[in-house]
Amino acid sequence: MKNVPNMITIFRLLLIPVFVMVFFSTLEHRLLYALGIFLLAGATDALDGYLARKYDVVSVVGIVLDPLADKLMLLTALVCLFFNSEVPLWILILMAGVEGMQILTGIYLYVSKTERVIPANKFGKTATILFTIAVALLLIFPFSTLSHWVLVLAVASKLISFISYGLSFLRRDKD
Repeated sequence: MKNVPNMITIFRLLLIPVFVMVFFSTLEHRLLYALGIFLLAGATDALDGYLARKYDVVSVVGIVLDPLADKLMLLTALVCLFFNSEVPLWILILMAGVEGMQILTGIYLYVSKTERVIPANKFGKTATILFTIAVALLLIFPFSTLSHWVLVLAVASKLISFISYGLSFLRRDKD
């Protein structure tokens, strides 16, 4: 059981190229299939976290890989939606910057060997839920006003989350 959550996270990483291939395929219902892959990735995210906590097999590798998988899947979905003209460039650039900074911070914390991590908080979880809803809406109802408003709300939530994590990082860095 010790490695099962990490194996699930690796599976989620492997879903990323599958999502891209399906999204850009010529399949008749390709966006619905892509949605299924995106939601499967979200479900496996919840599952690996649940298993890691329930069986007390939380690992530093899992703490690093899990958010990395989430960020890469989200960025991949946003890039795909951008190429479909559903996500504006400013959102893609902003999210790439925010997610990139969080990935670099996670790598820094991991390689610094201090075993300090910034745990997920309610702002990050809210942003994740809103982005999941936004991507789902954009895949089901492309170009709808509702989909784009939920996307903007998700971006705002992500910015609040980013500030919250930044403050946590600065507080921990002083310790």
